[in-house]
Amino acid sequence: MKQAMHITKTTCPYCGVGCGLEVSKQTDGSFKVAGDPTHPSNQGRICSKGAALGETLSLDDRLLQPSVDGKPCDWDHALDSVAIRFNQIIRQHGPDAVAFYVSGQLLTEDYYVANKLMKGFIGSANIDTNSRLCMSSSVAGHKRAFGSDSVPGCYQDLEQADLLILTGSNLAWCHPVLYQRVLAAKKARPQMKVIVIDPRRTATCEIADLHLAIKPASDSFLFNGLLNWLHQQGKTDTRFVAQHCEGLQQALQSAQWYAPSSALVAEHCGLSNESVATFFHWFANNTKTVTVYSQGINQSSSGSDKVNAIINCHLLTGRIGKPAMGPFSITGQPNAMGGREVGALSNQLAAHMDFDQDLHIDLVERFWQAERMARKPGLKALDLFDAINQGKIRAIWIIATNPAVSMPDATKVRHALQNCELVVVSDCIRHTDTTRYADILLPALGWGEKTGTVTSSERCISRQRPFLPPPEAARADWWILASVAQRMGYSGFDYASAHQIFCEHARLSAFENAGSRDFDLSGLAAISTQQYEQFSPLQWPVRAGDSTGQARLFEDGKFFTANKKARFIAVTPRPPGGAVNVDFPLVLNTGRVRDQWHTMTRSGKSPRLNGHVSEPFAELHPVDADQLDIRDGQIVRVQSRHGEALLRAQITPTQRTGSVFVPMHWNDQFASMAAIDRVVNACKDPVSGQPEFKHTPVRVRPYAARWYGFVLAREQINTDAVSYWSRSKRQDLWHYELAGEATAEDWAGAALEMLQSVDQDTQWSEMFDSAQQTYRAARFIDGRLDSCVFISPHFTLPARDWLINLFSQPVVQRSDRLRVLAGTPASAQQDSGKTVCSCFNVGRNTLIQAIKKSSLTSTEQIGSCLQAGTNCGSCLPELRELLAQTATG
Repeated sequence: MKQAMHITKTTCPYCGVGCGLEVSKQTDGSFKVAGDPTHPSNQGRICSKGAALGETLSLDDRLLQPSVDGKPCDWDHALDSVAIRFNQIIRQHGPDAVAFYVSGQLLTEDYYVANKLMKGFIGSANIDTNSRLCMSSSVAGHKRAFGSDSVPGCYQDLEQADLLILTGSNLAWCHPVLYQRVLAAKKARPQMKVIVIDPRRTATCEIADLHLAIKPASDSFLFNGLLNWLHQQGKTDTRFVAQHCEGLQQALQSAQWYAPSSALVAEHCGLSNESVATFFHWFANNTKTVTVYSQGINQSSSGSDKVNAIINCHLLTGRIGKPAMGPFSITGQPNAMGGREVGALSNQLAAHMDFDQDLHIDLVERFWQAERMARKPGLKALDLFDAINQGKIRAIWIIATNPAVSMPDATKVRHALQNCELVVVSDCIRHTDTTRYADILLPALGWGEKTGTVTSSERCISRQRPFLPPPEAARADWWILASVAQRMGYSGFDYASAHQIFCEHARLSAFENAGSRDFDLSGLAAISTQQYEQFSPLQWPVRAGDSTGQARLFEDGKFFTANKKARFIAVTPRPPGGAVNVDFPLVLNTGRVRDQWHTMTRSGKSPRLNGHVSEPFAELHPVDADQLDIRDGQIVRVQSRHGEALLRAQITPTQRTGSVFVPMHWNDQFASMAAIDRVVNACKDPVSGQPEFKHTPVRVRPYAARWYGFVLAREQINTDAVSYWSRSKRQDLWHYELAGEATAEDWAGAALEMLQSVDQDTQWSEMFDSAQQTYRAARFIDGRLDSCVFISPHFTLPARDWLINLFSQPVVQRSDRLRVLAGTPASAQQDSGKTVCSCFNVGRNTLIQAIKKSSLTSTEQIGSCLQAGTNCGSCLPELRELLAQTATG
């Protein structure tokens, strides 16, 4: 029996909820990951991705040694090479000829050193972060309204609200632990109302009292309409507005012009008059209202205005800085907030200071004793890669991110990297779509090996602690950056520990602050090494003499503008960057799926996370699919004027007509042509610079495949001769989906070519139907299933899940071996079906059978019977759907 030998308290490396974890090493050497019951963010809860972290710790795909120009080397040579080449380019072309592109996957201490090196010593602000892609519009909205990038509330507000508005947020899948907290609150207080504003009917809608399936890109009209209607109905908090706000008349004039009536709002947003009226009345009549917004708001060419349209409504009603009131931005990455704190965005300085204030530039310069302090903003992400393409930036250092996949118009980004004079990449993964362009590769520590801090969406700082030793030559990102800085000839980078960096970061936040800036860690500036190691989660600001932090900001009605008043922002609704037309009549909306993360470099390693969705897909409404002659399960080509992708069609009425949803996770390591950001346009918000991932005009056509197939094999296969492929890691095997434009003359020979590890003399069990043009083969070694191949001219193929389960059996019985080629299990019990609950690996067929056999009528009963839904709860909407389907079926 496995037993825990040691428990390490750390923080999850996935989303911005910032869940605390307890990682316990078992006697067999494996690691079990559980939620930390003492952490305020999750209180012991954990999602499917967090629970599967123990499956992502292998070193098989790790970058473990530095290399320069494709040749492995030691650290001295690699660090010298980076320093010498950067210095040469700076001498020849100036500091703006170099850039850093960093990541919300970095710890705050890593982030701090990168920002200090670039802005304080290289002398350029050309450092931007992939957080530009997910939350920079929220930063811009906060700064325009509050004078600072301040998230006003805390997670408790979501639970205490009488009305919770979720807009542009699929909370159930993207922030499942927060979803569980909301679900528990709603169960305890049934009178609590939840509104979901989203063009798609997502899993989050399962708890919605009202779903507004809004027309894409019409959010500003909706919230402008709400502002105008509230004012007309006398719902303005006149005392709060008079004493603590400015700019209301300008904001109202714009709202009255563009959204003069609720009927016009309904028409423009594609909603019914009744649903808009309900939304407006609920907002008016529930003082305790929290509006949670995420990427559906931020990732827009007018994202900053959408954020301010939301904030305007809360300012008008005085619903900010108080329990269960306020706008609330939830971030996608674990340390997007930490990056904001240290100034990792190109248009910000460290400690929430700004380039537009000379006093701030001078303050940071004096504190760092900076040798070449940057004095103006640098290039934002899209502009930065454009500058590489134009030859203006000649060297880039990419740290802990994968822009060749995640940036819009990704083909253009790849072209920039291909032609850049010097590309340095620090990463923990050896093979990514970005590392292939690196001239210098630097091996970084991964989660489980790093030590430092992260900050969650509610401003809660937590420790990330190591429970694994550094593998081979991998080193901390702060160490790599500081070592290069010293070799470039800069002083002030002789750090010995992450603790030392954290204290400097805290001292800068307090330097000449005296309450003038929101970000203040003066109470932590002198903590000891022991206090740092024992650090307990708390929310900033943490001012001198304070040891508890602060849950909410603006409780006193004072903001961080020059006159301490919040600002209403006049919002002019604007159409998205690209308009649909005859050639591109559909709107592409990208996002996430439940069990995958970013570009899958971590989550793609977990067999159980690949069970729920194992293949990239395009989600279409049945009306659109019928008009395009597309069938469910068929492979389709999604095209824009920028690029194209090949994806499996999913036909569902939960999608809005005229729209296509595609997840952003898949890349060239996991599929042949599924990196959807090649298709996404590069339109951006003019204020924040955030790209518009939610609205790209596209066309969708059936893919002209001559054959379809799948392969299950214990080793990776050769896909060179295959037009379409996707792969996923499952327990003890690899799962490949395939399709091709040319039919093989010899399917047996083609199968052997794909299965490289199989000898030509290997004995196969094969079946070929020349009339139907189907081919099936299986190989058994000592009674164990080693591989199987299924080929057909049709995209409807036998179920894979029961075959996948056969690979876990040490010996496959003869009766089952015959069934493999037949493509059907011997009995229904053997086919568990598609995974629904990833935490406990419970399949759809198993659930349906249990519901029928035991007459189960609730998710609680399912949990008692099969455990499904009792951990992260992400599958609860699907469980309820199965209960409803079984009851009606």
